[in-house]
Order: sequence, then C-alpha cells, then structure tokens
Amino acid sequence: MCTQFFAGRSAAALVLLACALYVALPAQAAGTLSVLGSHATAGGTEFTVKTQILVIMTLLGLLPVLMLMMTSFVRFVIVLSLLRQALGLQQGLPNRIVTGVALILTLLVMQPVGEQIWERAFLPYDQDRIGLEAALREASVPLSAFMLAQTSKAALQQISTLAHEAPVSDAASHAFTVKLAAFVLSELKTAFQIGCMLFIPFMVIDLVVSSVLMAMGMMMLSPLVISLPLKLLLFVLVDGWTLTVNTLVTSVRAY
Repeated sequence: MCTQFFAGRSAAALVLLACALYVALPAQAAGTLSVLGSHATAGGTEFTVKTQILVIMTLLGLLPVLMLMMTSFVRFVIVLSLLRQALGLQQGLPNRIVTGVALILTLLVMQPVGEQIWERAFLPYDQDRIGLEAALREASVPLSAFMLAQTSKAALQQISTLAHEAPVSDAASHAFTVKLAAFVLSELKTAFQIGCMLFIPFMVIDLVVSSVLMAMGMMMLSPLVISLPLKLLLFVLVDGWTLTVNTLVTSVRAY
C-alpha cells in the first residue's frame, strides 16, 4: 500500500510537470531552448532547465523510499520491532512510536552525512557554482562512503556478481545501484543479528515461566500474563531503552 502511495505521488508530480511543459512550449521560440536534454559547457555536460525540474521532481517523489533505503532507518525500525515483539508489547507500543523513534535515531546518525551533502552539493548548486549533474555526483560521494562503511565485503561481492559487474580494485568504484543493494542486504543482516541478541533474555523468561506454570499444573493460565510484567521489570531495571539506543547508534560504523 505504501509503495502504491509513493508511486502515485511520483506519477502525479510527473503529470503536473508534463502539463506545465506542454503549456510553456508555445511561448518558446523555435530552436531557442530545447525542452529536454543536455548541452555541453566548459565545466562538462549540463542539463537544461526543464530536465533539471524533471529530475528534481522525480527525486522528491522518491524521497521517502530513498530515506528508507539509503540510511540506517531499516536497521533501527527492524530492531525496535523485534524488541517490541520480544517484550510482548504488540498493542502497548504502537507502530507510530516505533517508526518515530527509528526516524529520530536515523536523523541523529545521518547528520554528518547530511551536512556534507549540504555543503558539497546543495549550496554550490544553489549558488550556481555547479550544475545539477555535478551536484548529484558530489552528493553521492559521502552517501556512498557511509553505505560502504556499513556494507560487508561478502554482500558487496554477491551483489556485484548478480549485477554481472566487471571486477574492480576499489570498492568505491562499484556502481551506485550495486552499493545500494549490498548496503540494504547488510543492514537486514545486522538488524536480525542485533534482534536475536535482544530476544535471548526475554525468551529465557518465557521458558522459565512456562515451565513453572506447567509444573504447578496451571496450564489454563496464559504464560504471557506472568511473563510480561517480569520482562517489563527486567527491562526497566537494566535501563533497557538506554542500552538499546546505545547499541543501535554505536553499531553504525564511522566512515
């Protein structure tokens, strides 16, 4: 459903942009300005104004998906969801809270990357010192460095093989799509590893409570009624939220 929503937003933006271009066409003198394309400049290839608008509107439509896939949001939201399930708080901890906490932690971790993109790509482009193509290339440098720092070599090699990419000597020389796919695969693996470590103590409590209730012949009593307060008490006593947040933030490697 979310994918259909984001796709609808992107399609609507492209339709509106196409209508604007159609209205603006009669006002242009023949041969004075191309509608879409690029032209050569002293600094390299530069897109026309309308092409830049098309690219920017498309990126804005895909921004939610990019936010999810190119940052640590996937790792954070999976670990928090697994923690909620381990505690047995499916109803007590709403999805919006889990998503909000993951988003705040993502903004905290991605702040250095965002500052570099702002200084190296957005400001020069806003001040007309570089073109859109150069700005996108500059923005991909710190983002690629961040993703490669979190990506395992095995995942990168696997995705490179699946993409039929030629061998490269430097990991940064891989195509951006290869690095992105390998980064997502590594994030999923890391998230489940952290989630398994969080699950173990709460699973032990569930096993102990179930064994005690069965030994006492209280098989009609749900173990969740007894184990939930015990798990919450343990989580509060060890300051579980602080430990969880510290684990998530420190698990992100510096680049």
